[in-house]
Amino acid sequence: MTQPARLALSIQYAAEQAKLPSRADFRRWARAALLHDVAAALRVVDEAEGMALNRDYRSKPYATNVLTFAYGAEPEGGPLSGDIVLCAPVVEREAAQQGKPLAAHYAHLTVHGLLHLQGYDHETEDEAVAMEAVESFIMRRLGYPDPYQDG
Repeated sequence: MTQPARLALSIQYAAEQAKLPSRADFRRWARAALLHDVAAALRVVDEAEGMALNRDYRSKPYATNVLTFAYGAEPEGGPLSGDIVLCAPVVEREAAQQGKPLAAHYAHLTVHGLLHLQGYDHETEDEAVAMEAVESFIMRRLGYPDPYQDG
């Protein structure tokens, strides 16, 4: 019998937003997306830090909702490691624009980031379809609506 995947998650708050999810929420959402053992840091940032990271690492001059920095597996078959960065002001704006509950949007972006860390991507149409299907399944399992369906 295989053991469930393990999560070591450090959560850092570097934004002053009023409605940030709790550490317990982030851990619950991250665990729901685990396919492999993962050791990661999840950092919630303000717009300035989000913009600097996106500019420096992706050459894009704006803050984005989520960035994932996957570092691969630890030596000796250890967990996958990486960093996930959520930009709080962008997440809040998107949730409001899309008419989604803020917690549901944070949950979706946490799941999205964890899947990227574990090798999922959406560079091609086939990759996007596969990743979105997994995200939708996880979000429904967490009790949230499918993030890719309207209404």
